[in-house]
Amino acid sequence: MKSAVETVSPTRAKLTVEVPFEELQPSLDAAYKKIAQQINIPGFRRGKVPPMVIDRQVGRAAVLDEAVNEVLPQKYVEALEENSLTPVAQPEIEVTKFEDNDVLEFTAEVDVRPEITLPDYTGLSAQVDDIELSDAEVTEQVEALRERFATLRDVERAAADGDFVVLDLKASQDGEVVEGAEVSGMSYRVGRGGMIDGLDEALVGLEPGGEATFESELVGGDLVGTKVEVAVSISQVQEQDLPELDDEFAQLASEFDTIEELTADVRERLGRGKRLEQAAAARDAVLEGMLETMEIPLPETIVTDELNARRQSIEQQLAQAGMTMEAYLEDEKQTVDEFEADLERRVRDAVGAQFVLDEIAKAEEIGVDQNELSQHLVRRAQQSGQDPQEFANHMFEHNHVPDLVQEILRGKALAILVESATVTDASGNPVELKRLLPDGTIAEEEPEADVEESPADQDASAED
Repeated sequence: MKSAVETVSPTRAKLTVEVPFEELQPSLDAAYKKIAQQINIPGFRRGKVPPMVIDRQVGRAAVLDEAVNEVLPQKYVEALEENSLTPVAQPEIEVTKFEDNDVLEFTAEVDVRPEITLPDYTGLSAQVDDIELSDAEVTEQVEALRERFATLRDVERAAADGDFVVLDLKASQDGEVVEGAEVSGMSYRVGRGGMIDGLDEALVGLEPGGEATFESELVGGDLVGTKVEVAVSISQVQEQDLPELDDEFAQLASEFDTIEELTADVRERLGRGKRLEQAAAARDAVLEGMLETMEIPLPETIVTDELNARRQSIEQQLAQAGMTMEAYLEDEKQTVDEFEADLERRVRDAVGAQFVLDEIAKAEEIGVDQNELSQHLVRRAQQSGQDPQEFANHMFEHNHVPDLVQEILRGKALAILVESATVTDASGNPVELKRLLPDGTIAEEEPEADVEESPADQDASAED
């Protein structure tokens, strides 16, 4: 087999491949056997039909087509390896010449991984915001904990903001109750929002046994955005009794003996979370700084596929939240063109980052062992809410394990890039990343091992 490559663009190549006819013989033999299993010829057992009979009954052309269909993928892969090309999409293959007992010629045009020359990626610098933790944030978390241990008490008065009510609700259109838009006996906190527009305003001022109607739009289901008439009634109004913020509460809600210890722990946990957020910002800043120093040609096929995938994911998330794209853009104060431009910019940055991290992983000769793969599988399963074993089985069955390995390699490459960088906060303080643990704590520095002097060194010291 002979092959030649033509560079169509920095991310697209065209292979021209010539396959001598004799190299098709194994595929021709396989084609005859396959067709022999598929046809019935009087006087011959199934699978035992001679080639000359198949040529006469089915036609030599059908056998040649079957052989070519089998050999093309094999020779395409061989041509890729021969020319050191890494495809990133499916090829466009065209048979340009093929006759019986003659050479097979075909072309394959395909998007390929661009060649990237890495600059010096050690010693990059970046800046991130200071960690800011306010007393209000700590208080908010403590109050949330109080609410978890709160009790509800019935009151005989009108509902006010912050009260809990037990309500019945139904939405109607043209006098017919909308399917799936009816609930009864549901506990709801007035002012919480997120259920249906206008509900909180209708509930304020209602007493037990009271009813109200209002117009709104559905936020979920097939009729999302449809105008409906909503009828709501309440059977109970309940006040929330919060426990006192004292040592007794601390002992009830935590492992601590005093409220001061509990509050300090809340502050510490929030601080660890802020530290992890800062580390994520640092990773983004370092990688962004790296990308700004490079011109990376991107295969348009990958960019288009990723754009479509992200756009579909956003639309699905909005639908699950009962929001239309129009409403989302209005909330974000974006036009459609601005949204698309921002999405494409983020996709191009992400694709470019993947190529850069892949090159760093190759340059650093990073590997992945079985334990790392197993841990990554478990983490991915937990993130998607699946059973780890079922998730692993699915990944293996659908040949997604190489993708997981690539994710691990990119993570390691990013760690090397970031840990070799100098990152400071807005106040000029260094940001610790190398010893940052997954829980947001900082690992203690390992003491330097004492190096024993060699006998030669000891002799030299004695001579001094």
